[in-house]
Amino acid sequence: MPIFISYSHQDSQFVDRLAEQLVQHRVYVWMDRWELHVGDSFITKVQEAITEASALLVILSQAAVSSAWCQKELNSGLMRELEERHVIVLPVVIDDCKVPIFLREKLYADFRQNFDDGLRAILEAIARVTSATTGRIDELNYHSDWALDWEIYEDDALFRLTLVGHGAAQPYSVLTVAEITLGSESTHAYIAAARQRGDEEAQKQVIAALVAATSALGGATMLLVDQMERSERYQIIHNSLHYYIAVSARRLGLDTGRNLLVNLGEQFRNVLTQMESVTSSGSSA
Repeated sequence: MPIFISYSHQDSQFVDRLAEQLVQHRVYVWMDRWELHVGDSFITKVQEAITEASALLVILSQAAVSSAWCQKELNSGLMRELEERHVIVLPVVIDDCKVPIFLREKLYADFRQNFDDGLRAILEAIARVTSATTGRIDELNYHSDWALDWEIYEDDALFRLTLVGHGAAQPYSVLTVAEITLGSESTHAYIAAARQRGDEEAQKQVIAALVAATSALGGATMLLVDQMERSERYQIIHNSLHYYIAVSARRLGLDTGRNLLVNLGEQFRNVLTQMESVTSSGSSA
């Protein structure tokens, strides 16, 4: 999904330079002058873009903070941030202006002194909201950090999804590892799909197969009775590809003397949902 750039057209020269640098760093951006065409509904297209964007890059200048339209775009981003409970709005200050009150508690990228320093800050912030292969899933009193890595050869594809879950009030963590291997024919099909639709879309289908396997083959939960590792193996054909899956889980930390039920299916679905929230089948301008 793209990064939406909210700005005043009086700042077009700066925004064009910034957008070009972001594209060079392989950031998919949405900017009205690049995306809108004669006959398009401006309001409809902008609303759709804000709704679907991974984040809003809000350019703050004297012109922007006095613009009613820029304020509407900012309000839309802040509403999404409240509803989805994760960072959506990324402020960028380009001149001495009055920062809107609801942005004053946020750190911002500062371009007033040095463009390269500001760009570096933006790229770091964007990486946190657009990475489709690593993330954190926050739930009430619990969070899971996860990462997906992979090795692909001519006839062999191996994916490894690692999750570490930790409850704020618990003296232990839970380590879950899912290894997904594709057969040779499926590996070639995966590589072709990645070339056609992009790596992130193809990787998302691998996790979708993992979700399908644990849900359909009776492995959605795993009972941990001590610190020893538990494991399960599955085979599944998903979207015409053949997957071999090995899932393991273990408890790390203090032994509470109580059994622990790990909901693998929910963990994997949450990862897939987060991947879907930051991926896009489109290409940058």
